[in-house]
Amino acid sequence: MNSLAPGEAATVGEILHTGDMRRRLQDMGLIRGTTVECVGRSPLGDPAAYRIRGAVVALRDSDTALIGITRPAPLWD
Repeated sequence: MNSLAPGEAATVGEILHTGDMRRRLQDMGLIRGTTVECVGRSPLGDPAAYRIRGAVVALRDSDTALIGITRPAPLWD
């Protein structure tokens, strides 16, 4: 998920975290099939702000590195 640039959106595929961190991410609404959008990054690039189910949440790259995403297919080739 940390590869999303500002303005890009994708769908959550798999969360590879375990334990408390997995639970926190799920409590924020990050579950399989959820659409997430990167709305901005800090000046140094970490953390980034993501829109998740209508709320904007700042997450560190280390927390989003283990979240698999699926990007939408392009509308044309």
